[in-house]
Amino acid sequence: MWSSETTNMLIRGILESLYMTGAATLAGYVLGLPWGIALAVSDEDGIRPNRALYRVLDAAANILRSIPFLILLILIIPLTILIVGKSYGSTATIVPLTVSAAPLIARMVETSLKEVDHGVIEAAQAMGADDMTIIRTVLLGEARVSLISGATITLGTILGYSAMAGTVGGGGLGDIAIRYGYYRYQGDIMVVTVILLILLMQIFQLIGTTLAASLDKRK
Repeated sequence: MWSSETTNMLIRGILESLYMTGAATLAGYVLGLPWGIALAVSDEDGIRPNRALYRVLDAAANILRSIPFLILLILIIPLTILIVGKSYGSTATIVPLTVSAAPLIARMVETSLKEVDHGVIEAAQAMGADDMTIIRTVLLGEARVSLISGATITLGTILGYSAMAGTVGGGGLGDIAIRYGYYRYQGDIMVVTVILLILLMQIFQLIGTTLAASLDKRK
């Protein structure tokens, strides 16, 4: 029977999912944004080519992205325990979510920065702009719409990963779907959690699309 306890449980699940997604995305960008910038800058067509540095960063991104999230979740349990003190729950899930998100963010940032017109970069260099100024005002500034679109995709991906973490007690809507919808055969709760995840995804998409459109100078 549907009760106020079930409603409160779902509300708590939504808040936990938002907490995990938001915190992991923020932490992922702390790691992934400079990583992606370094990839774009050190590439052979970048403003400071460095083949050795690019190969190391490129290999690290490829290796981490090749590991399925559920395997990564289990693989770094010792690191999660070291940082959080436990391996289950919404806070603990942020650690593997961040590790999984960082290389994805790095790749998206790299791709976005490489889309910037080289003519704009060359003009800034001709005016005497240093590397940090070019990165801050030219690369990041010109790629802001693409970066926001990438952030929207990242949010959706991490939300999906947070739901997967429910299989090992990760908390949030995914945990509710597994515990009640799968193990206890309560199909109504399973359906509701799926609908809520879809709604959250659509909200993220709407916010990202609206923000990107408002910053697009071409419109």
